[in-house]
Amino acid sequence: MKYDVLIIGAGPGGIFSAYELVKKCPGLKIAVFDTGYALEQRHCPIDGKKIKSCINCRVCSIMSGFGGAGAYSDGKYNITNQFGGTLYEYIGKEQALDLMHYVDQINLSHGGEGTRLYSTANSEIKKLCLQHDLHLLDAQVRHLGTDINYVVLQNIFAELKDKVDFHFRSPVDHIEVLPDGYRLTVGDQTFDGTYCVVSAGRSGSKWMETVCRSLGIATKSNRVDIGVRVELPAEIFAHLTDQLYESKIVYRTEKYGDLVRTFCMNPRGAVVNENTNGIVTVNGHSYEDPAKQTQNTNFALLVAKHFSEPFKDSNGYGESIARLSNMLGGGVMVQRFGDLIRGRRSNVQRIAESFVTPTLAATPGDLSLVIPKRILDGIIEMIYKLDRIAPGTANEDTLLYGVEVKFYNMEVAINSDLETSYRNLFVIGDGSGITHSLSHASASGVYVARVIAGREEENGTNA
Repeated sequence: MKYDVLIIGAGPGGIFSAYELVKKCPGLKIAVFDTGYALEQRHCPIDGKKIKSCINCRVCSIMSGFGGAGAYSDGKYNITNQFGGTLYEYIGKEQALDLMHYVDQINLSHGGEGTRLYSTANSEIKKLCLQHDLHLLDAQVRHLGTDINYVVLQNIFAELKDKVDFHFRSPVDHIEVLPDGYRLTVGDQTFDGTYCVVSAGRSGSKWMETVCRSLGIATKSNRVDIGVRVELPAEIFAHLTDQLYESKIVYRTEKYGDLVRTFCMNPRGAVVNENTNGIVTVNGHSYEDPAKQTQNTNFALLVAKHFSEPFKDSNGYGESIARLSNMLGGGVMVQRFGDLIRGRRSNVQRIAESFVTPTLAATPGDLSLVIPKRILDGIIEMIYKLDRIAPGTANEDTLLYGVEVKFYNMEVAINSDLETSYRNLFVIGDGSGITHSLSHASASGVYVARVIAGREEENGTNA
């Protein structure tokens, strides 16, 4: 089958590439391929009653399908260059921010209207953090919520479905370079196209590495983020979340000089499982609808680890830690902070007697048997620091779920058009290793669509 544009991955990057191409070049024939299901068919079997933990579905509906891993996230779009990726290094800071604002407007026009745009700029909380050697990063944050985020995706899909060919449950086995474009092999079918946009996401990181090796595309090692998800009563962080919603706070530890950061804050949210390549890790969701909110707030504490020669497999390192947690706990483990400090494992009774009711059915255990000492020491140090600005963070019953791992693709060598060494082969989104967020991945999709539109215009002029 012949197309003009082949897009691999129906996550934020792929979706916004297709959306912008339909707007700029309505005559192009576009195909999008994804390992997972269409949005309405994405269902995680965990119901908290009959099925309480991950059963290792062949395709994880939390991670794959239309909307990508962001479909069931809490729908936070951080409009900033201070975190979320290094897209600005390729396309410039001003253009990166403009594209993120453009994505925000599209979300608002597709069901996100009425949601709040938060800002960390000039806040008293920033001053409070600095007084305790904590550093609050600047950002505007649009919080859609898991429920509104789903509605936005539904509306975008409804607009695209008759203009774009979506191929779900269609993992791409191979990318072949042709004299005039590219050929994708999906099972026993092949699809040819002039342009190829690869937006494989974090869950496609291993596949992306094989593509780069087979095509001889240069890569360099990226980092892996390892840590825990903290869950505590919502009141403890209410003064931060009510004003900022998402507070990205960074701390440099005294003991090792490592950077520890808060990530993915979910006020009155729920802790959830994630399945990446058969490895069960932990994440968090939150909802805009008050009826779906909980009494707890959760957020991640992550330590970024970079590796130098000769070791290059940062993802493999993170996977080994997650597999150890799965081995000991049968999935995600949970431990009371007081138990961790005392050097004892949490058990069912201690968790049941806790003043914090867990929102995820996880196995009580001992995280010190799983997480490397240096990383765990940094997390503990950070919890005591956060207790200075949010008293109660270091309470005995604060729950720690482990492990949380954020995998990043090897950083792919691309130019300022987000194009590889092969003409018209682009790599975008989190699979490129240069974006780490919904807003940056979406912006990269819009950017590449405009590059393709520009080339189409040139071709038409030349003709």
